[in-house]
Amino acid sequence: MTQTVTWRAAAPTSHASRYLQQLCKHWSHRFEVQFDPTAGRIDLGDGVICVLGATPARLDVELTAPADNADRMKDVVEKHLRRFAHREPDMAFAWTADA
Repeated sequence: MTQTVTWRAAAPTSHASRYLQQLCKHWSHRFEVQFDPTAGRIDLGDGVICVLGATPARLDVELTAPADNADRMKDVVEKHLRRFAHREPDMAFAWTADA
């Protein structure tokens, strides 16, 4: 059985709902996606699940992936979100892993 790891990040932004919806719509043509303005879930396949939450002040990201693929998938999700948030170059993703 492959070990999985869950990473979480909270990125400060006043446009969290916009970015959540953009990412979900962007990947909806390729992956199973459910979302509304405040919550999203993307099944990226191969055991990788991205769960998003939007508040007025931040975007919460939870990424669960096989341990050997987690760093790459964190990078993929973050790079996509940074592209959508190009007007916010200082938007930070401080990832922490579940123990």
